[in-house]
Amino acid sequence: MKVIICGAGQVGWQIARQLSGERNDVTLVDVNADLVRRATDTLDVQGVVGFASYPDVLEKAGARDADMIIAATHSDEVNMVACEVAHAIFSIPRKIARLRAQSYLDAIYSDLYRRDHLPIDVVISPEREVAEAALQRLAAPATFDTESFMLGRAQLLGIQLDEDCPVLDTPLRQLNELFSTLRAIVVGVRRDGRLFAPEPGDQLFAQDQIYVFTHSEDVNRALEIFGKQTKKQERVVIIGGGNVGLGVARALEARTDRVRAKIIEKNRARAERAADSLERTIVLNGDGMDMDILLEAAIDRADAVLAVTDDDKTNLLVAVRAKQAGCPMSIALVNDPTLAPLMGPLDIDAYINPRATTVSSILRHIRHGKVRAIYSLGDAEAEMIEAQVLSTSPLAGRLIREIEFPEGVLVGALMKGDKVVKPTGDTRIESGDIIALFAMAKDVREVERLLQVSIDFF
Repeated sequence: MKVIICGAGQVGWQIARQLSGERNDVTLVDVNADLVRRATDTLDVQGVVGFASYPDVLEKAGARDADMIIAATHSDEVNMVACEVAHAIFSIPRKIARLRAQSYLDAIYSDLYRRDHLPIDVVISPEREVAEAALQRLAAPATFDTESFMLGRAQLLGIQLDEDCPVLDTPLRQLNELFSTLRAIVVGVRRDGRLFAPEPGDQLFAQDQIYVFTHSEDVNRALEIFGKQTKKQERVVIIGGGNVGLGVARALEARTDRVRAKIIEKNRARAERAADSLERTIVLNGDGMDMDILLEAAIDRADAVLAVTDDDKTNLLVAVRAKQAGCPMSIALVNDPTLAPLMGPLDIDAYINPRATTVSSILRHIRHGKVRAIYSLGDAEAEMIEAQVLSTSPLAGRLIREIEFPEGVLVGALMKGDKVVKPTGDTRIESGDIIALFAMAKDVREVERLLQVSIDFF
């Protein structure tokens, strides 16, 4: 597949790394020559320096025979024009654009992206993706990571194991015997900084970070088995009243369980806009680093603090200060993945990486086969892939134990009709089933082969 990626920033670079690693023909376009040079020096990609919306620049990038363009520059307008040029001049069949301005995303203007207007096949909104990720973190406060699959009927939970975890030193095979009715499988383990797909005889140890794929009805039970208490979030303090904070507050207001939220926003104009657009959420104008403002927001009585300003260091420090003031749970928005190792020492419970959420959204629309959802884990070390099994797939009609999956691949669950099933070796995969697979990055291409059929592309 030949792909043009416009924008060599964090998201563009990560997508390029992922796709070039799977032996796709990738060309990166960016106006910054240093970013292009960094990409071409470290990745197996071609680079073009120039404005991504210019027809001659896209032609130089190989737009005449490209299969897809991904417009992920920092400018919404450049991304939109790049897709228009890709369609009108070069007839590129698949066009994905990252758009951040909320006005472009309003449902009432959705006709804007029709083929006869502004032809964009997929619009990705980082702020909406991040707000959704934040809500999922709040819904599972004992986890460091969580993502929904199978129409919300299944969850991937990231759990840090503590010394008091009751199932330490227990082989995973034995866990299945002890909790035979639990619809949950440990699909990934991070130990000493390395993520791997575990074998049935592997044991779990304190400080392991594990990924558990579970039926949504069994989330609380799974958390309890791995030593985590579940507590309903009733009071939330949000630091940052930008698009992400506002999106989270609106979603919390729309929920039926009446979560009480407060926003602290430093910029007065932004705080006033947030106050005008929210009904029940209290908005305070002040610095989230100021302990007096935190106490005015009753941080000591809050169930969670969500730090989502546009500055990583502010988010980390606010999360630490809130924990010191008595807030039991802190979630920080962190753009720089190299800061992730600080979460443990700083006692920050969970973090959200906007790059990872955006990359996951884009990858969902790139994979071959009937891929319905995809979630990138860690620094693109692995993926959780949800896909439909087609009749011509090598998986269809076979028992799981008969299939030679790569070592880094595990089946997390199957959905037959509307029923989520915990897989065993004797489970037969049928055409039409929805399958959730954990796959290490090196094995994603083989997973695609198992899911792909020649007539089904994108």
